[in-house]
Amino acid sequence: MRVLRQLEPVAFVASVFVVGATAQTPQSTLPLEPARDRGASITPAYEGWYQNADGSYTMLVGYFNRNTKQTLDIPVGPDNKIEPGEPDQGQPTHFETGRQWGVFTIRVAKDFGNKTVNWTIVSNGEKQSVPFTLHKAYPITPFKERGMGNQPPALSFSPGGAKVTGPPAGISATLTGTVGQPVAVNVWVDDPKGSDGEEGAFGWDKTNIALISLHKYRGPGNVTFDKPRIPVKKQGEMVTGAATFTAPGDYLIRVQANDESGEGGAGFQCCWTNTYVKVSIQ
Repeated sequence: MRVLRQLEPVAFVASVFVVGATAQTPQSTLPLEPARDRGASITPAYEGWYQNADGSYTMLVGYFNRNTKQTLDIPVGPDNKIEPGEPDQGQPTHFETGRQWGVFTIRVAKDFGNKTVNWTIVSNGEKQSVPFTLHKAYPITPFKERGMGNQPPALSFSPGGAKVTGPPAGISATLTGTVGQPVAVNVWVDDPKGSDGEEGAFGWDKTNIALISLHKYRGPGNVTFDKPRIPVKKQGEMVTGAATFTAPGDYLIRVQANDESGEGGAGFQCCWTNTYVKVSIQ
């Protein structure tokens, strides 16, 4: 039987405001307003921070696209930038609808102290900017959930290949393809805990150990997936999703793995895995 997990303080897109570092900032377009198909804003979402073995820190970041039907592509630049430093710090340039959890990370030095990182997104003429800090209210444990000891699924992209788990840390595989021709994305999946979710909890089927989903993250054209969400039935199983691209160029596909805790770990910053696959299309 599933029990309630220990609550960890995090910064997130709430129902009325965005919590960003040290302040609650009211937004001009509120999630409590009637949903809009298109024309609404995109808000950065700060999930929290964790410390690395070398003493540096990693900030985990997602976003909330308030549109119910409008996806947007916003290139890195004045309308999609991170400050200070280079405006391109690995953030997405393709924004899906709804809440997307922990899609990229920002690493800062161990002496970062009280400084601030800001992510600014301008969409449909509206500017949203959220500060990220190492505020003591927002530590997270994305690699192991404290209450239940749950851990994120582990992914590999070749038989016996290196496994990745938890927040995104880089490109896990590189593929090539041709415009208009499906490119197979093969993923081998293990879940350290296995399936113990109740039937129906967070929409979970207790026969699954994980659920893989595929997402466009960056790239010049449109991307379609034959199976955007793929259930994993057993440990070590290989699942395959095919991606088709409309234009030549380099793309990043985000591969996400959730266990029974659901999207965004049901609001707790564990336990899911995100990583990237680079696809070069001729």
